[in-house]
Amino acid sequence: MSPNLDHEKELAARASLRFLQDGQIVGLGTGSTAAYFVRFLGEKVQQGLKIKGIPTAVRTRELAASLGIPLTTLDEYQQIDVTIDGADEFDPKLRLIKGGGGALLREKVVASASKKLVIIADSSKQVATLGRFPLPVEVVRFAQALVTKKIQALGATVKLRQGADGKPFVTDEGHHLLDCSFGEIDDPPALARVLSDMPGVMEHGLFIGMASEALVGKGDEVVEVRAA
Repeated sequence: MSPNLDHEKELAARASLRFLQDGQIVGLGTGSTAAYFVRFLGEKVQQGLKIKGIPTAVRTRELAASLGIPLTTLDEYQQIDVTIDGADEFDPKLRLIKGGGGALLREKVVASASKKLVIIADSSKQVATLGRFPLPVEVVRFAQALVTKKIQALGATVKLRQGADGKPFVTDEGHHLLDCSFGEIDDPPALARVLSDMPGVMEHGLFIGMASEALVGKGDEVVEVRAA
């Protein structure tokens, strides 16, 4: 019987609440699993938990605000105590592919400012080798065709992400996203360096050495994974 992934997401999100303490600055991730966390966080705030959240996307901010979660910004706080976020894939070394929800640039900025990044995920996100999920790359529109050609030269199939309206998806920072299918990524740090050095690339979805642990829903339990 196939796992109930929504149930696994909910379990992992609820388990992550144990990392929260009064007075913390908390990074609020984006995506379907992170949305469960934000809703559970809203319940804890209503029960008296005193934190301030920094959202990684406009829609996360809107959800958090609707639940009465106090919000702040990186202008006010440049260090975040803990960020709870999802991932599209993670490998045994806790290297991640993120950006399926379109918020990878802000997610990476928030992760970089965090003392602890905890990933919450269902069991389908745990892989032996990254690359089954297409790698999102956020690009300046001016350089889109050039960057596409360069990434194709690396052996990837590249697709411009479309929004629900059939037009190119636009990130919160006003950029486009290229979804790049590399197949198995044998050396994620090397690919990350190549993409980071490519003019016109604003950010990419490889998160290397940023996550401290992952909470993975597996059936009716939550498994804690640390980097191998």
